[in-house]
Amino acid sequence: MARSESHALDKHGHFLSADTDEKTTLEKLLDVVERVGNRVPHPAVIFVLLIGLVILLSQLLYWAGASVTYEAVNPQTHQIETVTTSVRSLLTTDGLRFMYGGVVQNFMNFTAVGVIIVAMLGVGVAETAGLVQALIRKLVVVAPAKSLTYILVFIGILSSIAADAGYLVLIPLAAAAYLSIGRNPLAGLAASFAGVAAVFTVNILVKPLDAILTGITNDAISLVRPGETISLTANLWFSIASVVLLTAVVGFLSDKVIEPRLGPYTGAGSDQNTSATVTAEESRGLRYAGWALVGLLVVFALLTLPPGAPLRNPETGSLVTDSPFMNGLIVFIALAFLVAGAAYGLGAGTMKSSVDLIKAMEKAIAGLGGLILLLFIISQFNAFFTYTNIATLAAVRLGDWLEHAGFGALPLLVGFIFVVGALDVIMVGAIPKWAIFAPIFVPLLMRLGVEPAAVLAAYRVGDSPVNAISPLNAYFGLIVSFARQYDSKAGVGTVIALMLPYVVVLFILWPLLVALWHIFGLPWGV
Repeated sequence: MARSESHALDKHGHFLSADTDEKTTLEKLLDVVERVGNRVPHPAVIFVLLIGLVILLSQLLYWAGASVTYEAVNPQTHQIETVTTSVRSLLTTDGLRFMYGGVVQNFMNFTAVGVIIVAMLGVGVAETAGLVQALIRKLVVVAPAKSLTYILVFIGILSSIAADAGYLVLIPLAAAAYLSIGRNPLAGLAASFAGVAAVFTVNILVKPLDAILTGITNDAISLVRPGETISLTANLWFSIASVVLLTAVVGFLSDKVIEPRLGPYTGAGSDQNTSATVTAEESRGLRYAGWALVGLLVVFALLTLPPGAPLRNPETGSLVTDSPFMNGLIVFIALAFLVAGAAYGLGAGTMKSSVDLIKAMEKAIAGLGGLILLLFIISQFNAFFTYTNIATLAAVRLGDWLEHAGFGALPLLVGFIFVVGALDVIMVGAIPKWAIFAPIFVPLLMRLGVEPAAVLAAYRVGDSPVNAISPLNAYFGLIVSFARQYDSKAGVGTVIALMLPYVVVLFILWPLLVALWHIFGLPWGV
C-alpha cells in the first residue's frame, strides 16, 4: 500500500513505526486480512474460477435432485404464488445452450455496464474541464476540516436515491478531496464507500427501492390480514435515525480507525499543491457552471413538476414510483455533469471548442477498458448463477431453518437480520431476497405481535453492510480499480481490510438499534 512505514498513532498524535509492537490487535488482524486477500488472483480471475465452481456445484446438486417449495411474492403481479424451484445444471443440454447462446445477451442485460458508460460521459467532461478539482477545493474551503469525513459519509448515504451515482461519482471525488488536503485518499474512498454501500437501504428521502419493498411487504401482509397495508413512509423515522447514527459511526471509524491504520500517504500525487485557493478563472468557470446547472434544472422542472408532465408515471402521475424520471435518473446526473463541465470549461478557458468536449468523453470511455472486461466476466457469472437457482435454494433453506428454530419475537427479529446478512454474500440484490423472505417472516412475526414495518426495517439492516465486502457486488471491482489509482498493489484484500471494521461495527450497533426500537415501541415511520 502506498504509504509511509507509519500506521498507528501514539497518544501524542505521532505515527508509530510499522515494525513496532504497539499495533493494536485490530490493526494486526486487518493487516493479515489485507495480506491474505491480496494474494488471491485478480478479480477477473476470481470470477472465472467462481464460474467453474458454479458449473460443478450445479451438476452435483442436480444429480442430488435438490429442490425447494415455498411461497413468494411475484413483484409484477403482486400475487403470492406457491413455487417449486429445482437446481438446474449448466452441464445439461439446456444449460450448455444457455451458456453458449446467452453470452452477448447476458452482457447486454447487465445494467451496470450501461450505467457506468452513460455516467462517465458526463463525469469525464467535468473532470477534464477541471470542474471536479475546483469543486473539491471549494468544498475544502467551505467545509471545516473536522467535518469533511462526516459530510462525505452523509452524502454517500443520501446518494442511494440514485443508486449508482454514489459509486460512480462520489467515491472517486471523496478520494480526490482527501488527497487535495494532504490526507490519505484511500481513507476518503473507504468512508464514502461505507456510506454508499454499507448503509444503502435507508435514507431521509423516499426512493424508488422503497416502493418495491413496500409493495412486496403489503402482499405478504395480505396472507394474514387482507386489506391491511403499510405506506411508503412506514420506515421513515427509523431510516432517519439510522442515517444520523450511522453517519456519526462511519465518520468516527474513518477518522479514528481507518485513517490512522493507513498512515500518511506517500504515493502518486502526494506532493501536489494542496492549496484550497480558487483562482479568478476557476471562479468564473464555477459561476458559468452554476448558471448552466440552473438552466438544466429549469428544463427538468418543466418535464417533471406539472401534472401530466412527460417524465411522470403516465398511469399514476407519480414522480417517485416507477416514473421515467426516476428510472432514468442516471441520465439526469450525467447531463448535469456534462452541462456544468462544458460551461465551466468555457468560463475557465480550459475548453475551447466542441472538439475538446468530444475528446473529454472519448478519454473517459477509453479509461473504462479494464473495468468493462471485468464487468463482462461478472455478467456471465451472475447469469449462470441465477440460472442454476442455487441462491434461491440457499435463501429458502436459511429461512426455513430460522422459522423453525423456536426463537421468541425479538430474538427471531434480530436473528433474521443476520440470516439476511449472511445470504447477502451470494445474493446481493435487495428485491429478490425480500420477495422470498417477506411471505415467510412478515406473517410469522405478525403472529408474534411484531409490526410489518419492523420486519421490513430489520430486512433493511441485514441487507446493507455486507455490500461493502461482497465481491459479488457489481461495483466491488470498480472500487478496487479506484484504490489502484493510489496504490498499484491494492487488491481485493486491501478493500476488504478497509471495509471490514465498518461491517463488524454496523452489524453490532444497527441490530441493537432495531432491538431498542422494538422494545420501546417507537413508531417506525408515518
